[in-house]
Amino acid sequence: MTFRLCFSSLTSLANPPSISSSSSSTRVHPNSISFKLPSRFRSRSADRRRSYQIAATLTVDSQTSGEKNLDTDRPRVLLEVKDLTAIVAESRQEILRGVNLTINEGEVHAIMGKNGSGKSTFSKVLVGHPDYEVTGGTVSFKGEDLLNMEPETRSHAGLFMSFQTPVEIPGVSNMDFLLMACNARREKRGEPTLSPIEFFGFLSPKLAAVNMNPRFLDRNVNEGFSGGEKKRNEILQLAVLEAELAILDEIDSGLDVDALQDVAKAVNGLLKPHNSILMITHYQRLLDYIKPNYVHIMEAGAIVRTGDFSLAKQLEKEGYRAISSA
Repeated sequence: MTFRLCFSSLTSLANPPSISSSSSSTRVHPNSISFKLPSRFRSRSADRRRSYQIAATLTVDSQTSGEKNLDTDRPRVLLEVKDLTAIVAESRQEILRGVNLTINEGEVHAIMGKNGSGKSTFSKVLVGHPDYEVTGGTVSFKGEDLLNMEPETRSHAGLFMSFQTPVEIPGVSNMDFLLMACNARREKRGEPTLSPIEFFGFLSPKLAAVNMNPRFLDRNVNEGFSGGEKKRNEILQLAVLEAELAILDEIDSGLDVDALQDVAKAVNGLLKPHNSILMITHYQRLLDYIKPNYVHIMEAGAIVRTGDFSLAKQLEKEGYRAISSA
């Protein structure tokens, strides 16, 4: 329901506030409601006060009881992939064969599949990995053509990917890396950049959320980190960048139970109504900690089946052969 308030005059207040309606509010068209708002003003003369009233018109766009406003109730489409095909740039081998996927705000999706199914390739194509070439289809991210963006532009737009095997960056401290990445995105959004001291205040609760020791900020990015420390560092980067769509490519790979629980807890804490998560995984155990709204099975470069969390349980019990032949 939309309200529009139009002020029309300022006169001396003689009577108490009154409200009148020009039409019934149950009809599906704007209604005008005239009412008077009391307001007291001090005059220029210090020895007296005067009372005034403001005559205003409130226009109400109402609707019949029980109807929904489709514009406000419908979640925004964050990512829309239609008939996406791609090849390996060097060998020209076709790897994606018509992928279709839609992700709305606030949703968690999981793509599962065997090695060679194309699920990890799909995630890399979305972020613009140079080893792959798109040959057909469209990808829209927040209403814009994702395929025409450079990889860094996709990141600035709010797309994040956590790598299965994060790379080490010798000579660059974790603190400097995170600060530069954060400020680059803030500049893109027209927000003021943070000084190192301001950034540390911004970063501290995020370190606690991923159960990461602040001493890791002084170390070079991922250099000498264990598998669990690298994955925590990836989620820390996601928290700092506040991306709208996080692609977690086998974030559970190489993690023990404790580290997996820490990472999953941090990821769940980052999920808000305006952002979404796309998980790429082989195993159902990750989905025990991060519950997906939708589970997709990918085979031979295409999504062949979609369901809810029960589909992952069926996969764990019966294997990919039973799923693909169903």
